[in-house]
Amino acid sequence: MSMILDGSRVRDAILRDLRPRVEALASAGRPPALAVVLIGNDPGSQIYVRNKVRACAELGIAGQTLTPPDSITTAELVSIIEDLNRRSDVDGILVQLPLPPQVDTRRVLLAVAPEKDVDGFHPMNVGNLVAGRPGPRPCTPSGIMELLRRNDIPVAGKRAVVVGRSDIVGKPMALLLLHAHATVTICHSRTVDLPGVCREGEILVAAIGRPAMLTADYIRPGAVVIDVGMNRITDRDQAGRIFRDAPERLATLAQKGSLLVGDVNPLDVREKAAAYTPVPGGVGPLTIAMLMANTVAAAEALAKVCA
Repeated sequence: MSMILDGSRVRDAILRDLRPRVEALASAGRPPALAVVLIGNDPGSQIYVRNKVRACAELGIAGQTLTPPDSITTAELVSIIEDLNRRSDVDGILVQLPLPPQVDTRRVLLAVAPEKDVDGFHPMNVGNLVAGRPGPRPCTPSGIMELLRRNDIPVAGKRAVVVGRSDIVGKPMALLLLHAHATVTICHSRTVDLPGVCREGEILVAAIGRPAMLTADYIRPGAVVIDVGMNRITDRDQAGRIFRDAPERLATLAQKGSLLVGDVNPLDVREKAAAYTPVPGGVGPLTIAMLMANTVAAAEALAKVCA
């Protein structure tokens, strides 16, 4: 029977380990502080930010949300970021994406001071990741590595396949696996014989953004499958094909009007994988936990500099 890799359990363990570090910082002067910049009314972004701020409050991190108008210009937003960079009472800065179309996202992310870049997106931190040097790592990939480690899943010497080449998940995920001594292949939409390449993976990470795209043909028997996908579907026929033996999920669709589906077919992965992450409840909870970890580490580094 396949083992379910419970992201919520690992998240709770990560936050439990962080709590005494937060308390030590608070006792020494002040708690860690995270500033989140949220622009616009995107419902998904608002939910994510609300969850991040709630996680801060539960852990004892000082979280604040800045909400400039969605008419803001690139120069105005960069000015806000530069002010946060100068503030000694802010350890981490997170700019919630996507930004309004008139804003140059790349310029804004470059404006965040590397030592306060708790998302790990700044080119300096990407370079540190490539070189294996210390620095904040992108939250979702680093959370996946914690999930593997805390479930005693070996990585060294394994064949790992990452489906997706985004700067946020695919590329850093491949680098983290490589640093852990896996043999890594990165796949994408133009990979020839994608199912065949995926079947080589003893560890398969799906981050391509297409609902239930990876079926049984993509999964090596006994593989560890990590599903990063968070796709919301509303079509009943599509849901019927994906959840063909799960009437309770179809009942949820009828009740709520939508379903959350990963990039891997949920029924096929249960039949073929040795271990897998569910959607929801797998990778999702880990992202915010690692954001908290990056914020605490940034606060500790700043406290050490100021000591």
